[in-house]
Amino acid sequence: METQNNEQTPDKIEFENRIDLKELQEHVFLIKKQLKKVIVGQKDMLDLLLVALLSDGHVLIEGVPGVAKTITAKLLSKTIAVNFSRIQFTPDLMPSDILGTSVYNLQTTEFEFKKGPIFSNMILIDEINRAPAKTQAALFEVMEEKQVTIDGKTYKMEEPFVVLATQNPIEQEGTYRLPEAQLDRFLFKINVDYPNAEEEFDIILKEQALINTTKISKIETVISASKIIEFRGLVNQITIEENLLKYIANIVVNTRSNSFLYLGASPRASIAILGASKAFAAIEGRDFVTPEDIKKATIPVLQHRVIVTPEREMEGLTSKQIIEQIIEAVEIPR
Repeated sequence: METQNNEQTPDKIEFENRIDLKELQEHVFLIKKQLKKVIVGQKDMLDLLLVALLSDGHVLIEGVPGVAKTITAKLLSKTIAVNFSRIQFTPDLMPSDILGTSVYNLQTTEFEFKKGPIFSNMILIDEINRAPAKTQAALFEVMEEKQVTIDGKTYKMEEPFVVLATQNPIEQEGTYRLPEAQLDRFLFKINVDYPNAEEEFDIILKEQALINTTKISKIETVISASKIIEFRGLVNQITIEENLLKYIANIVVNTRSNSFLYLGASPRASIAILGASKAFAAIEGRDFVTPEDIKKATIPVLQHRVIVTPEREMEGLTSKQIIEQIIEAVEIPR
């Protein structure tokens, strides 16, 4: 009996981190707590937004109108002590409306650069697919290199710099398809679904409780910009074994040889999965990546980077379904 009492089978294997992630976890909890004051459900969207923030990536949020895409982005920016800009994309929007323009100063008799709304820390681009190709192209440099070049002079963005863009997948009139090169610059594409009946009831209850108040006023700032940058440094230090790097490479390479896909993912996708899986591990309090972290990151990283062949698209097959098949087919490292 004595032997049996001494035997313990813990539910979790205890391990000691080489990197202290407690503060990071605490701040992630605080941000989620603030967002949940207003946002009902949408757990996956909140998790992916925080992972993107920690892994220094931009996010494309796709969903029908009214599923809290825009308000979530606004509320997230409120939880962080950073500058926030919202840009409403329209068909008549010009690149200078986003980046800024040179204005002649009569007093100094010189041209002065007036910065556009892109010069901020967190930028919400609403209905990104409503602007024409010329305006979309204006975002290429700033999203990839975090700088803007105007009249031969380069202006650096202040860190952290995150673009959160929304688009409606249903409406086609007055919209422009995003170029593949621009889609590739988004770390994640998040698909936002309708809430279920219980969540819908909670949404109405919370709206009814907003007497003489606004959603944004309920949110408190809980983290500084410098902390975000510090936490990104910790995420970069997360360990990943070489066999897991091969696992990522095998998944991405398989998208290029899959007969159901017209276009596979680029090496930028492999790097994106690597960074996102490290952030998933950090949020879980681990200083090492597991295959599960990679699986969590793969679909939101890849689904907007690959193109389904016309034949399979006509059959109703989606990029998400094909990526799921690829993940199942690739052997998990042991």
